[in-house]
Amino acid sequence: MNISLLISSLPTQNTTTRMRVWRCLKASGAATLRDGVYLLPISHSEKFVPIANDVISEQGTAYIFHTEAPSNLELASIFNRKEEYDALYQQLTALRDSLTQAEKKELPKQVRKLRKSIDAIVKIDYYPDETQVQVLNELSLLELSIARLGEVNEPKAIQTHIQLLDKTNYQNQIWATRKRPWIDRLASAWLIKTFIDSTPTFIWLETPTDCPKEALGFDFDGARFSHVNHWVTFEVLLHSFSLEIPALKKIAEIVHYLDVGGIEPPEAIGIEKVMQGLRSQISNDEQLFELSNHIFDGLYANLSRE
Repeated sequence: MNISLLISSLPTQNTTTRMRVWRCLKASGAATLRDGVYLLPISHSEKFVPIANDVISEQGTAYIFHTEAPSNLELASIFNRKEEYDALYQQLTALRDSLTQAEKKELPKQVRKLRKSIDAIVKIDYYPDETQVQVLNELSLLELSIARLGEVNEPKAIQTHIQLLDKTNYQNQIWATRKRPWIDRLASAWLIKTFIDSTPTFIWLETPTDCPKEALGFDFDGARFSHVNHWVTFEVLLHSFSLEIPALKKIAEIVHYLDVGGIEPPEAIGIEKVMQGLRSQISNDEQLFELSNHIFDGLYANLSRE
């Protein structure tokens, strides 16, 4: 396997530059073979270029070489990130073990910081192993646990194939979901009203067992539309009715993150705060739905212009 080497030296008195270069090397994921000699997989050799330029600009010397790695050089061991992953895994498990509903509003901030740290390590984990998988799985479990904190009758995803449907067969229907809707239910109801059923009727259920036989349930176990595979209900509706609209796909990313976690879209935190504010002030579900529709209308209009 080919590798890239950076061999550099700086004037001994230039401590500020030394620290800056060290931070850049650490951020690049370079391995240290010895003082002044650093290693990267050749596919990431471009990361050495600005570091070398910085060293040279400060009257130092820097050379980049591309060569084949010696057979006795265990690259996976040299670039191993287990120690960093272990520290983050401990933080994730400690946070998940101490979850309380009273702290629900503050928990996403802590998780965002952890995800940022994990993403930074994943980016420079050139030889990933089971440790990375374990940490990412624990992060997903934590995000899901936070999203479900204080909520009841949250659906569990089923593994199945999503059938393509014709929306002309779904007009003037009764649609039912659980009361006190949060992001997936509110967004799904908006999607139904705006893009699927032109004359829908919505009912908000005390429990899923209250769903009338003639109603189309969504976002609860046993509902006609709910979580499937890795998709939340909003995404399932998109796929079911072939709503391949870029702005809707972007909204789906926001809904997915706020409902079960994952990669955070830039708009998510703002939408989350607005929805939390509405939900905390409005106890009538129909009124909450009507007001949230304006939020999604505006979000869709804005995303459609991008």
